[in-house]
Amino acid sequence: MRPGMLTRYIAIAAIALTLTGLGGCSVNPVTGEKQLSLISENQELALGAEQYTPTQQTQGGRFYIDPELSIYLRDVGQKLARVSDRPDLPYEFVVLNNSVPNAWALPGGKIAINRGLLVELEDEAQLASVLGHEIVHAAARHSVQRMQQGMLISAGVAGLGFALSDNEWAGLIMGGAALGAQLALAQYSQGDELESDAYGIRYMKEAGYDPQAAVELQQLFLKLSEGRQSGWLDGLFATHPPSAKRVQENQELVQKIGAGGYRGRDVYQRRIAKLKELLPAYDAHDEAMKLASEGKYEAALDQVNKAIKLEPREAMFFALRGRIYRGMEQPEKAKADFDKAVSLYPEMFQYQLYSGLNELELNNLGKAKSHLEKANQVVPTSIAYLRLGDIARQQGQRREAAAYYSTAAEAGGDVGAEAQRKLAELNE
Repeated sequence: MRPGMLTRYIAIAAIALTLTGLGGCSVNPVTGEKQLSLISENQELALGAEQYTPTQQTQGGRFYIDPELSIYLRDVGQKLARVSDRPDLPYEFVVLNNSVPNAWALPGGKIAINRGLLVELEDEAQLASVLGHEIVHAAARHSVQRMQQGMLISAGVAGLGFALSDNEWAGLIMGGAALGAQLALAQYSQGDELESDAYGIRYMKEAGYDPQAAVELQQLFLKLSEGRQSGWLDGLFATHPPSAKRVQENQELVQKIGAGGYRGRDVYQRRIAKLKELLPAYDAHDEAMKLASEGKYEAALDQVNKAIKLEPREAMFFALRGRIYRGMEQPEKAKADFDKAVSLYPEMFQYQLYSGLNELELNNLGKAKSHLEKANQVVPTSIAYLRLGDIARQQGQRREAAAYYSTAAEAGGDVGAEAQRKLAELNE
């Protein structure tokens, strides 16, 4: 199935049910309360499975440098999932290569946590608090409910399916992952947050963790939000806003069920030791990104070279250096770095995309096409379709070029306008 097709089908079907009055009710698997149900459990599972990988990739991709950390996260997550109200969901847990402190859940138990949040936690019990909270979001179908609410408001969600990108090298927002990203990054309602706090704390207790860790974490988040600590407002607080009410209700629940249990500080600190060791490298990378965005390429180059020296196995660093060389109009140097990034993390669509665009500039049409096609297999983007159209046209394949341009033309902005113009030229 083409990326986005399932999403479109579900959206259209749900809207049709709403308009015809055929939508039904179901029982919330966690609370036992009745709720509107436009999406079946099978559709819920299919949606989560379809969106999980592309959504990961739009948020930095997997943190693959320390595979043991991913195993540890999975083990803690599964311990909580087993005591949840939906233990049979196909739960998955992944560490994302993103400095922003955040965590999210997609329908069907597809959960992710950024490395930027892991370094802020103190022990395994606090990690269990974060994961338990996200497990409830999945088990209680909060993402599905928010998706349904969006459908009831606007049928426009049915149009999601292709990439939107106004710039070849700027931020790349993708259609195949559009819905997943919306579900992952949208703010939950206060009711959803309180519900996830309460049941997540119960899961912690049943799994043997000290639920007081959840209260401590909410107290920390509230303090940081009030202090407007940089980075947090764009991460966890944007999607999971803390409040004094949440702290109070969590504390009252812990007093009711009883504090005490496993904390696992020593174990946790050992597990994230590699992450903390690499903080200077990722800080240098993030500074390089900032400098590059300001056009300060030489300074950016110094910072990214520092990052590469500290951790030469990180594809993200080479990809950024390649983009910096692109900004400095040195495509040959960029090619070497993009090739390196692809070799280190071939599944990452962005690195394939950057390689494809750069190879096209060097007039290596065969390599460009191969990279762009691989990128689109994971996350389709309008810019990839547009440039594939350019390649097909140069190769005399007018029909293929028209198909690519037609797809790219569905996007807005400069990319869509360029595709429409080139499509018209083909038809002259």
